[in-house]
Amino acid sequence: MTQDILSVSELTQQIKTRLETLFPQVRIKGEISNCKRHSSGHIYLTLKDEGAQIPAVVWKTTASRLAVTLKDGINVVAEGRLELYPPSGRYQLICTSLIEAGQGALQQAFAELLQKLAKAGYFNPERKRAIPAIPETIALITSPTGAVIEDMSHVLERRFPAAKVLLYPVRVQGTGAAEEVAAGIAYFNNTKKKQHQPEVIIVARGGGSLEDLQPFNGEVVAQAIYQSLIPVISAVGHETDLTIADMVADLRAGTPSIAAELAVPDTQELLRNIDNLLSRQDRLLMAKLEGTERHVDSICSSYAFNRPPLQMQQFHDRLDSLVALMSRTISTTYSQRLQHYLSVRQQLGLLDYRKTLERGYVLVKKEGKFMTGTRELHPADRVELLFHDGILPAVISQQRLP
Repeated sequence: MTQDILSVSELTQQIKTRLETLFPQVRIKGEISNCKRHSSGHIYLTLKDEGAQIPAVVWKTTASRLAVTLKDGINVVAEGRLELYPPSGRYQLICTSLIEAGQGALQQAFAELLQKLAKAGYFNPERKRAIPAIPETIALITSPTGAVIEDMSHVLERRFPAAKVLLYPVRVQGTGAAEEVAAGIAYFNNTKKKQHQPEVIIVARGGGSLEDLQPFNGEVVAQAIYQSLIPVISAVGHETDLTIADMVADLRAGTPSIAAELAVPDTQELLRNIDNLLSRQDRLLMAKLEGTERHVDSICSSYAFNRPPLQMQQFHDRLDSLVALMSRTISTTYSQRLQHYLSVRQQLGLLDYRKTLERGYVLVKKEGKFMTGTRELHPADRVELLFHDGILPAVISQQRLP
């Protein structure tokens, strides 16, 4: 029996080993009581419900990171490990995180939806669209009352009064708010009215608790932003607030006023840029003209440019020489041809039968043919006698001489 007898320390150590092995990580919901902050920075408290209580410790390093102020009476969800403290023989919860109980379910839902949407590619940078530089029409999806719409209107009027602003009034918290925001995004994407087709949509609301911002942490609004063909700027809450709508949107703004700043350009800056562009254009144009003039001058003074006029002058001189040569050649040729013509004409004149007839000769023509001898003529033949001064008909009256 002596072998079954354990010391207090041995039993406590076995319980400690088994307890800490069995519960290495737990999450407990309960009400805080006996909350005390030690001078060392550690926080000691008790978590209780209607039927039990458990001591808990928040070490200094963990306490400095808590987002909730711990005090008696608040319900929290604590996460940590069980540990047995041998000197006092009691176990306690060593807390690694603490959040208010009301926020615990929301945080869990937020984390689960975040993981789901990330896997589906909702947050991928490559799918995000650029915000237009100078939008003509801007759509605001927000509450029609309150400081948000006033602040955004003032910023838009100050920076870019030329923009047309369309308001789609919605509830921004409570039951049905998410569906109204999603309906507003769908309306601007599907409307056939050209005057209601914006280049950018701003989804906005002011700050609030996690419960107040819940419509913008749900899948309904996230899916509407993801499916929007129009770029969406999300401005939900304050700078420190980050919603799922912010992460899905094409651009996240820390506040609604910042969203208005990002959506439109500054008119004065635009005018200054236009003036600078005009001045730069004038300078570039003048530089281009001056460069072109120098280039033209260089071309005009170059040998290649002046060679054609020189060649043209040479061609003109050569043409004048050719014209003079042609004139002399034509004149000489004409004189030669004229002399030859006169000579030939004179020779032809000598061969003209009419000249012979003038010397007393007569031609005899029978039936259109000239007779060359008496053998071709017979008595009673009718003939024509051709004299130098005319033609006489005649009849052959006797036989030719033997």
